Amino acid sequence: MEEKPTTIKEIAKILNISFSTVSRALHDHPNIGLRTKMRVQQLAKELNYEPNQAAIFFQRGKTYTIGVILPELSEAFFSTSISGIENTAEKNNYTVFLGQSHDSEEREKKIVETMKNHRVDGLIISISKNTVSYDHFESLKKYGIPVVFFDRIPKMDDIHYVACNMISGTVQAVSYLLKKGHRVIRMINGPEKLFASQERKDGYIQAMTRNRLKFDPSLVVNSDLTLEGTQRAMEELLLSKRKPTAVVAFNDYVALDAIQFALKRKRKINKDISFVSFANLPISSYSAYPPLASVEQYPYVQGQKATGILIELMNKSKEQSAHKDTYYKIIVESQLVLHEKK
Repeated sequence: MEEKPTTIKEIAKILNISFSTVSRALHDHPNIGLRTKMRVQQLAKELNYEPNQAAIFFQRGKTYTIGVILPELSEAFFSTSISGIENTAEKNNYTVFLGQSHDSEEREKKIVETMKNHRVDGLIISISKNTVSYDHFESLKKYGIPVVFFDRIPKMDDIHYVACNMISGTVQAVSYLLKKGHRVIRMINGPEKLFASQERKDGYIQAMTRNRLKFDPSLVVNSDLTLEGTQRAMEELLLSKRKPTAVVAFNDYVALDAIQFALKRKRKINKDISFVSFANLPISSYSAYPPLASVEQYPYVQGQKATGILIELMNKSKEQSAHKDTYYKIIVESQLVLHEKK
């Protein structure tokens, strides 16, 4: 039969002293005499007393837990970012609770509600690709739960976030292809409602106009980031009148799916059609036909910085938090990493 844990009340009863005296003695309160402290602490040790963390957290008004909501942990980008989050949290004595939205807005809402009910001290979120309503984020404000977004951030003004500079990353990617002589460069972008998709499109337009080339909207197609969505996008590109000699893909997964589709259509990769992408994931190095280059988005750094900001927000007093004139908006510079063999 499992033994019940020893309580402060039991220690108080054995020593014939008050509950509050035992509690103070266990916490080295200066008003408790040395002899009483030693008696209480010795008995607590003999009885294998362990403090009730829930009660301690309730007293302090903190649980020392951080909630993290990601689209898919199976993606290398997010598994790398969670390492940055956990390492930073651990150094600051916080525990991480993790939830995956699986790119479902409804699931994301449920996880936010669950973590709120479990009294997490703060949240780090990368939103699902299908999230269009932000009410569940807004509702956290009245509970005093700070939120820091990273990578996939909502189109909201008064938020804290960490993101990679996708505009400059796209400019680098398109400029690289232009220097290699490509002129019909098409883009397989992500869902239109994603802020990151808009940034990629803006970068694409900037790169073309800087090189005195007219932007043709028909050269940009959107994918829902599924295999089927990418295949449909590639089919549209290959059947178009202006057939591309190069494609900028939303990320490495989209690029690899697009490459496989092109191979089935008898296209020679990086000869008939070249690819560049985003994320610079390790998986690309295991492919026989990796993209020529990929934009590094530094997921570990993003996770690390987002956690640092959240801890700073959680450590602020309620009075300080009431001032809403300062929001952390951290942009991590991207870098194009070349994969082509020299």
